[in-house]
Amino acid sequence: MKPKLLLAALLMSLTGFGNFELQSVAADAKSIWVTDYKKALETARAEKKAVLMDFTGSDWCVWCMKLKREVFDTPQFAQYAKTNLILLEVDFPNAKPQSDQLRKQNSELQRQFGVEGFPTIVILDPEGKVLGNAGYVPGGPQPFIEKMESIRTARR
Repeated sequence: MKPKLLLAALLMSLTGFGNFELQSVAADAKSIWVTDYKKALETARAEKKAVLMDFTGSDWCVWCMKLKREVFDTPQFAQYAKTNLILLEVDFPNAKPQSDQLRKQNSELQRQFGVEGFPTIVILDPEGKVLGNAGYVPGGPQPFIEKMESIRTARR
């Protein structure tokens, strides 16, 4: 009886480690987003990466929340983003507090990039030139990553 118990404990611990790793990558996905446009461009130039700007209504826009849940919060997207993108959240929340400076920056970015609906994704090269844009892409992280990759690499 003891070997079965030992095997069960071993299997549960291995499953737990795999789950921990996925949770860790998903937590990283949340922590790699920035909100400062100038700093995002500086980092993009230094690291030679594109900037993904997510124009979102994070606490009221149903499609924005769906995009976040189905794509941005996944380990697969986090891994892709770490290698290829600087992630900039340009948020227009109803209830989440924001500094006056952040609200002003986000409104200026909305005007500058002609954003009229949410979610809108704008991809910039490291110098701030628009490479392309997108909205919600159905199907989870892989179709979204493929769309971002086609935009990111189209003009090279």
